[in-house]
Amino acid sequence: NPFNPTTTISFTLTRPAKVKLTVFTALGEPLATLADDTRPAGTHRLTFDGSGLASGTYLYRLEADGRAETRTLTLVR
Repeated sequence: NPFNPTTTISFTLTRPAKVKLTVFTALGEPLATLADDTRPAGTHRLTFDGSGLASGTYLYRLEADGRAETRTLTLVR
């Protein structure tokens, strides 16, 4: 999933839930919080802007409904 400089992160909720989506460096340092609120059921799309960041691998963590998932993002310049 290489991107330059923006990417869209999509997720679907089967019921309303508190959602937190945070982007981290490869070392685990938080860079941005894209969501930290309650969202309704349905598909959601959030945009991450990597302008000003170096090329490399970043992580995002989605926490919702008592579950968490971490995935990678690759910024290519």
